[in-house]
Amino acid sequence: MAQLDFIQNRLGDDLAEMNSIISRFLTTPNALMNEVVTNYLKIKGKQIRPILVMLSAKMFGGVNEDVLHAAAALEMLHNASLIHDDIVDDTNVRRGVPTVNALWGNHIAVLVGDFFVSNALAAGIKTGHLSIIAALSDLGKELSIGEVDQICNARGHAFSEEAYISMIRKKTASLFMNCVRMGAEAANAPEEYIPALVRYAELLGLCFQIKDDVFDYFDSPEIGKPTGNDLREDKVTLPLLYALRTAPAHIAEPYKEMLRAGNLTDRQISELIAFAKDNGGIEYAFDMMHSMQDEADRTIAPLPDSQWKEAFREIFSFIISRNK
Repeated sequence: MAQLDFIQNRLGDDLAEMNSIISRFLTTPNALMNEVVTNYLKIKGKQIRPILVMLSAKMFGGVNEDVLHAAAALEMLHNASLIHDDIVDDTNVRRGVPTVNALWGNHIAVLVGDFFVSNALAAGIKTGHLSIIAALSDLGKELSIGEVDQICNARGHAFSEEAYISMIRKKTASLFMNCVRMGAEAANAPEEYIPALVRYAELLGLCFQIKDDVFDYFDSPEIGKPTGNDLREDKVTLPLLYALRTAPAHIAEPYKEMLRAGNLTDRQISELIAFAKDNGGIEYAFDMMHSMQDEADRTIAPLPDSQWKEAFREIFSFIISRNK
């Protein structure tokens, strides 16, 4: 966490102002909505996404009001997706505290999530950049399609690494990509530099999700979800996909049949996790992440050198090494 803590400290004033903007947008005359939102905002995540907005702006000028509103918009849209995900997955705890749906029920949670989406668009409008408003709209569609792709992959039992990468690109990496694009555009960055930064963020987002999925194969109180939770939701992630693809057919096929049958027991989940580990799935996931990191380094090498460019590299290292 030291790498991220250092970056957060350097951006402390900007992050505080962005959080004030979020609070102002989400304040209403409705007492119940205010209570739910205030309770939710007490527990902040790592705020990696708005940090990416600000870092990309810092590389090409600085953080202005447009950048702060773009960061606020993306953070609200991200939180809306988390609130809705918790409803879909029937999640009761996130970041160590009860979810909105656990405290208030699905009806209120859906409305609160929608409220966050609407205010994300309102914050985007404040920037005056039509490209940022369009990006927020496209991002909302991409996140939704990514979630539906995940459901389709689970129901279709594709066991396809290509389908998995495509899904996490929409579900996770698309948000990272839009963070740097919107930050750079709000800071009036030279157009020729933006594609490299967006590709860097895409690789970073893919790594973020792969590492998140690796957590599912290990017990850790810091992570905040039980081992095998993805498998309980019929989600087959990269380590297991690799094992199913590379293990001898007579060994892999019974596990595929187990997954196709669904309704996995705790014992079956333990067997699948052991199978993925024993057949190199975890090592493969880390090899892929390090390969993506190497490509990302090459991608931003031509961009102007600065402390903020180095901060991007530090975040990539943090993503791979983080323990929660």
